[in-house]
Amino acid sequence: MKDTEAQTLHFDNDGRLVFTEQLKKRWGLQQGTAVLIRQTPHGLMLFPADPPLGKVYIEPTSACNLACRTCMRHSWSEPTGTMTMATFERLIEALRSVPSFHTMSFWGMGEPLLHPHIVAMVQAAKGLGAATEMITNGLLLNADKTKGLVAAGLDRLVVSVDGTTSKAHAKNRTGADLETVKTNITALRRMRRDMGRENPEIGIEFVLMRRNLGEVQKLRSLASDLGASFIILTNVLPYTEELKDEILYWISADRPWADGKSIWFPKISVPRFDARREYLEPLASLIWPTGGTAEPIQRVHRSPDNDGHCRFIEQGATVVAWDGEVSPCIALMHSYRCFVLDREKTIKRYAVGNVAKEDILQIWNKAEYKSFRKRVLDFDFAPCIHCGGCDFVESNEQDCHGNTFPTCGDCLWARNIIVCP
Repeated sequence: MKDTEAQTLHFDNDGRLVFTEQLKKRWGLQQGTAVLIRQTPHGLMLFPADPPLGKVYIEPTSACNLACRTCMRHSWSEPTGTMTMATFERLIEALRSVPSFHTMSFWGMGEPLLHPHIVAMVQAAKGLGAATEMITNGLLLNADKTKGLVAAGLDRLVVSVDGTTSKAHAKNRTGADLETVKTNITALRRMRRDMGRENPEIGIEFVLMRRNLGEVQKLRSLASDLGASFIILTNVLPYTEELKDEILYWISADRPWADGKSIWFPKISVPRFDARREYLEPLASLIWPTGGTAEPIQRVHRSPDNDGHCRFIEQGATVVAWDGEVSPCIALMHSYRCFVLDREKTIKRYAVGNVAKEDILQIWNKAEYKSFRKRVLDFDFAPCIHCGGCDFVESNEQDCHGNTFPTCGDCLWARNIIVCP
């Protein structure tokens, strides 16, 4: 059963709501588990007060075969390293006793296909019954790795592409060759067919910048060439001063949308209709009053959930870096410098344990980690993204609300500006 599917529950004779064993396992529900009930105009929504561990992001290596100008590795001084199989196998063994665990994602700040045992890692995760996904630049998908990943049961392969032509792609991803990527993905699709498999599903991740915005209109064609069934658009987080002026979210990040509407941007409800260009054009001036294109319409009003809404915490995700250090999210897995709306900011790494020394569930249940998750779910951080007027915004060490390290008031992931699979 998919997480988004509705399921009918019943109250027993004592007035207690009875959950199925499947739901108990998926959401870590047991005696004493606290559940939040949120009232909406359409009914009630149930949430675990503290989401159980469900998804693990793995950084197989922090090394890469490219030198992309948008990469975090340009702004840190950390050593490059690769996860040992002993560390990974210890993690896999610990995850066997975590019934709520369901997905493992292989990526991080390096190229996962550089790990010499990446196929075995995927195979081990699938052995736990987990869904598996990987983000790659696609250049190292040789015949052996392709056959191995298909045979191992990789569920999703997301290819990072920042241009739809060889010239544009290479300009943003130094050392990249889009034609090689196309050739490798074509070979993977052929291998998938020959082996009688439907997976891995193929997708594209595209980092939006001023310099490549014109490429977006050709993404649909590229997706067709690659056989990609989905496209993920995300914004750039500048790690170097060179990229400060490349962002496309000056207004949307800086302005709070607490109630989802205003006299300048009224909430607009649009019914379903055929998405033909001749139908969309007349609506363009209504939905985008400052100009722009009418294709595609994905969202007709701003969601209040975009302001302080951490998908990592809410989905029960955790991140394991190449050295085994566990962090709550991608943004905190390394120490680096970045620029948030033209402000230089130093992010300090936040680790709550190491899977080479402790079981992942022990780390997850630490009081410190639980406390941090509650802080993020409450999101009572200073609204740095809307202010930025004091010295606290120069790092994630503390904020003017009295929160101590790590603070998340400037997090662009929490505003749905930076998006991860």
